[in-house]
Amino acid sequence: MAAKREKSFQFVVIGGGIAGVTCVEELFTQVPSADVALVTAGPHIKAVTNFRQVSRTVEEFDVEERPSRVLQEKFPALTVIHSAVKALHARDHSVETEDGGVFGYEKLCICSGGRPKLLIQDNPYVVGIRDTDSAQEFQKRLSKARRIVVVGNGGIALELVYEVEGCEVIWAVKDKAVGNTFFDAGAAQFLIPSLEAAKPQEAALCKRPRYTTEEPGGVQTFTADRNSHKHGGWTNPGSALGPDWHQGIVLRGAEQVTRRVSVEYQCEVEKICTPEELLPSAEQTLKPDTVGSWPVYIQLTNGKAFGCDVIVSAIGVVPNTHPFLPGNSFALAEDGGLQVNDHMLTSEPDVYAAGDVCTACWEASPLWHQMRLWTQARQMGCYAARCMAAGVLSKAVELDFCFELFSHQTRFFNYKVVLSGGRMVGAVLIGETDLEETFENLILNQMDLTPYGEELLNPNIDIEDYFD
Repeated sequence: MAAKREKSFQFVVIGGGIAGVTCVEELFTQVPSADVALVTAGPHIKAVTNFRQVSRTVEEFDVEERPSRVLQEKFPALTVIHSAVKALHARDHSVETEDGGVFGYEKLCICSGGRPKLLIQDNPYVVGIRDTDSAQEFQKRLSKARRIVVVGNGGIALELVYEVEGCEVIWAVKDKAVGNTFFDAGAAQFLIPSLEAAKPQEAALCKRPRYTTEEPGGVQTFTADRNSHKHGGWTNPGSALGPDWHQGIVLRGAEQVTRRVSVEYQCEVEKICTPEELLPSAEQTLKPDTVGSWPVYIQLTNGKAFGCDVIVSAIGVVPNTHPFLPGNSFALAEDGGLQVNDHMLTSEPDVYAAGDVCTACWEASPLWHQMRLWTQARQMGCYAARCMAAGVLSKAVELDFCFELFSHQTRFFNYKVVLSGGRMVGAVLIGETDLEETFENLILNQMDLTPYGEELLNPNIDIEDYFD
C-alpha cells in the first residue's frame, strides 16, 4: 500500500536525460498551463541545443549538460523533484521517491534510460561507459594505462578506439567488420585507414559550460560524480552521454605514443582472469615477458589472450526498468524494455515510456527500426508528450512521421555519417555529401533504381539535380 501522497500532478516525467527533458518541453508546448513534475536523481539534466532539421527525418543537434534550474527558469510552472525513484504504484497512480516522497499523477512517462551491459559484474578492471561519471572514471583509469582492451562494436566502441591516445588499444569485435551495428563492411573498410592515420587538429575547443557543485570542505568537483544513487543493489545512473561526450575529457594513456589500434575480428570474450588465474593454455598465446606483468588478462574465443590495464565493456545497454516492475504488471519485450504501443503507452493505464527504457512494439514501417540512440530518445520523448497531452485534451494523435523512416546523424572517425532507411533498404553517407534529403526521398518513394546501378554513387554526376 502506497504511503500518503504529498502532491499530485497532471503530468509526471521520470528521468533527466534527452527523452525526459524533451518530453517536459513538449508537454508545455502542447499544454502551456500544464502542471508538470520532473523526477531526476541528479542535479543536472541533458538539454537538446542547436537543433536543426536537416531533412524531413534527419536531425542535427547538440546535447548539453545543464543544471535543472535552467529548465525551471524556462518553465516556471515546472516542479523538479531531486530524488531517485524507489517504487511505482501504478494502480494508485503514484510514484514513491527514495527520500520518502509520494507524488500522484494523471499521466506518467518513464524515461529512465538504460545502463551499460557489463562483461562481468564487480570486476575492478572492467568498466562500462554510459554517463558522465563513468566517462570521467574511465579517464582517470586511462591516464595510467599502457594497454586497454575494448570489447564491442557499437557507437561507444567506435568513438573510443578513435579518440584514445597514449596507449595500445586491442579492439575485440564479434563481427566480420567494425561498425556492424551501423553500416556494412564496405563502409567499414573505408573508415579503417583512419585508425592508422594521424588525427587532424581539433577545429575548436569545446566551449560548453561545465557545471560544478561545492562539496563539504570547499572541494570543487563535477556534479556528475554524484549522479549515482545506490539502493537495493541497483544503481540509478546519470543521463546518457551526448553525441560529442569525448570532447569534454582527455582520453590519453600513460605511453608516449599517439594511437596503436589492433582489431580482433569474429571473436568474443571467453575468460577474464587475474595473473594467478591465467590458464597455461592462455600463457602460450602471450609473449613470455608479458605473463604476470598485467593486472588483468582477457582470453578471446579466437584463441588469443591479452594482458591489459583496463577492459572496456561496450557491448550495449540494458533498459533501466528497475524499480518500476515490482508490484506492477508491465509487459516486457525480449530485450527487457517496457513494451509500448504506437501511442507510447505501456501495458499499465496512463503510464507511458520513451527512450532507452522502452521497446517499440507496434507494427513498424519497413523503413524504420529501433536503435537506442540520442536521436530516437528525443523523437520518442517528444511524441510521448504529444500523446499524453492528447489523452488529457481528448484529441486524436497520429503516429509521428519520424517513425516512418529510420535516420540518424553522427560522427565516426572524424567523418560526418548519415544513416537513413531500414535494415535492408537504406543509405550510409560518409562525409559532407549534402545528399541526405535526396536519398531520403528515394527511399521513401520506393523508386526502382535498378537502371541506374552504381551511377548513383558516381561523384561526377549531380544526383541531387538528377532526381529533383
